[in-house]
Parts: sequence; structure tokens; C-alpha cells
Amino acid sequence: MSRYRPPTATGSKYITPAGAKRLRDELDQLWRDERPRVTLAVAEAAAQGDRSENAEYIYGKKRLHEIDRRVRFLRKRLEGMTIVDPEAENPRRDPTRVFFGAWVQLQSDAGELRWYRLVGPDEFDMRQDYISMDSPLGASLLGKRLDEEVTVRLPAGVGRFSVVAIAYGPHP
Repeated sequence: MSRYRPPTATGSKYITPAGAKRLRDELDQLWRDERPRVTLAVAEAAAQGDRSENAEYIYGKKRLHEIDRRVRFLRKRLEGMTIVDPEAENPRRDPTRVFFGAWVQLQSDAGELRWYRLVGPDEFDMRQDYISMDSPLGASLLGKRLDEEVTVRLPAGVGRFSVVAIAYGPHP
């Protein structure tokens, strides 16, 4: 058996201004606050002597590696991002079609109504009803118009949804 693993797809490079700010804040917090604190703790643990049996030193070094890996990921990811403000006026955007940043109200076959916001893969959060534009539901919604139906393969089977409303801007 081969150890080769194909590289994972990185996802779309679109993000809202709020999502970009959240990633920049996380990067700043890791680089300016957490990393210096952990580095100091590792240095103090190293000064105690034998490092091979020093749990504070070993786990501190592991935490430094985790921080550095996340910092590299965030820097690389933010470098290639395209910040799209869905709340800004865009005369070319059709308000009756679903695009990045839109709030979409869907009605399921069972009659349940629910709002979702279409965002990039770096800011989706189901607690806020944000879905990734790369997810099966998000990808099937892109470009749809009012009253169009969407069929999506879900873990529980096939789901059918109808686009009831589309809004750009703050949560309707």
C-alpha cells in the first residue's frame, strides 16, 4: 500500500470582510499573545534541566509546533483571499439570484423555512446558519433564482429545497 495521499482541495478563495477580520484577529492573537507566552514557558521548563523527562518542556514544544502550523496556514490563506463585501452596492448584481454572501431562505419538502448565508469555506458556522459555498447545498444554490428548486444529496438521502427569498446585507 502506498503512502501517497493526494493533496486536498483548498476550497474557494472568497471571504467577507467580517470573516477576514476574524482570521486576522486569530493570527494576531496567536503571534503576539499566545506564542510569546508559550515560548517563555518552554524556556523556563528547559532551564530546569533534563528535557527528556520534562513534561512541561515536551508539551510546550508540541504547542509551539501547533501554533506555528496554524500561523503558517492563516498567513498563506489570507494572502490569496479575495474579500467580497456582499452588503456593498453592486449595479451588476442581480438581486433575484443567489451569489456569494447572500442570505437565502429555503423551504424543505416538509415545509420548514430556514435562512442560510452563503459564505466561503473559512467562515462557515452552522450556529449562525452560515453554509460554505463549496458544500453540496451551497454549490447547488449558486446562481439559483427565486422559486427555483434545489435537489441535494444529504447523508439521510436526497433533500429537495425551494428558494423562497434572497437578501443581501444584514440578516433579514
